[in-house]
Amino acid sequence: MKELKILGVVIFFTLIVYIGVEPFAHSQMHHKADPADFSFKDLPPNNKVGDITRGKELVMGAGACTGCHSIKSIGIEAPMDDATASASYGVVPPDLSSIGYLYDENFLAALIKDPKVALKVEHKFQNKPHPMSSFAGAGGDIDQEIADMVSYFKSIAPKKMSDKEVFIDACGRCHSMKYDKFIRNSDSKSLQDYLGSNPPDLSITIRWKSKEYLETFINNPQSQLHGTAMPRVGLKEAPQEQIINYFESVGDSKKAERESLTPKIIGFFIIFTILAYLWKKSMWREVQ
Repeated sequence: MKELKILGVVIFFTLIVYIGVEPFAHSQMHHKADPADFSFKDLPPNNKVGDITRGKELVMGAGACTGCHSIKSIGIEAPMDDATASASYGVVPPDLSSIGYLYDENFLAALIKDPKVALKVEHKFQNKPHPMSSFAGAGGDIDQEIADMVSYFKSIAPKKMSDKEVFIDACGRCHSMKYDKFIRNSDSKSLQDYLGSNPPDLSITIRWKSKEYLETFINNPQSQLHGTAMPRVGLKEAPQEQIINYFESVGDSKKAERESLTPKIIGFFIIFTILAYLWKKSMWREVQ
């Protein structure tokens, strides 16, 4: 009985540390951020109903999108190669084929209208222009024109993308994933000059940042790292979940196998404890 009492005391204080102290320490060491906002309520809504045909005309013409961007899904290549574009802008402008799949339409409309505000990087571009020019309008209702362009981008977007494809299109201009043999397409020196730091390789991000942290950080980097040069990505909830799944598949591919061992290990210790106790009783009975 004495040993059982000691075991009970050990379990009691272990539970106090695990349930009480550890969560408190975690809350003090990690900044508490608001849940991810996939409706982007901080941005002004654009309630106009877009016209796809007019949107295509704007994207190809007055919107000047193809002056910097490729739309490879419809055969439009970028006007510059990656090295030249990276040197010119600091980062390679994204291909626009999948933006209708990736990004929330309210975010996308705000991005076209004012990139600094939509991306939450006003602090970085207070005294210099953002590489992406704001859409100044084509002579009509600017909100209607932007809605038209967003509708067009949604119309040409793929219906389905793999987790890796989402990562490459949303993150691959700044970040590499070396464990999956993917190297970003922007020049490191230009990117460092543009951002002020060299974006990290994300191969093992899931191992040093929790899934909960990534959910809020990707949606709004400023919520977790105030003053960071990383822009808000603007993803819909499903594509963001795909990126986190991709992080897990590359950086923590043994997660399911590891977690499946947990009940087996606990079971082993329970059985071992019972056997050790029975053995101890048997040995003491013979001594007495």
